[in-house]
Amino acid sequence: MSLTIRKIMVLGLIGSILLLGNIVLVTNWLAAHGVLDWARGIRAEYLTGTAVTILVVLLILLVNPKAGALVRRCPVCDCVLLSRGKYCGECGSKV
Repeated sequence: MSLTIRKIMVLGLIGSILLLGNIVLVTNWLAAHGVLDWARGIRAEYLTGTAVTILVVLLILLVNPKAGALVRRCPVCDCVLLSRGKYCGECGSKV
């Protein structure tokens, strides 16, 4: 893991702990600005059981784009590899 990712993770963890320590203050601020009522309205109107089910099924059925790739190319000569062999038929390099 690189050093910058570790720094970001540590800063995020510290920020999360500070936010959780002041959760009452944060929720009171959100309620005072009307965010909580807006979120309740959105959830009641648009986040029905059917919508949640469809979203979950779509996330499950999502396919990795690399897994569906049928065309393989040689890293040396960039020709199309038709077989699943370990060597390129054009230049003979190991794939």
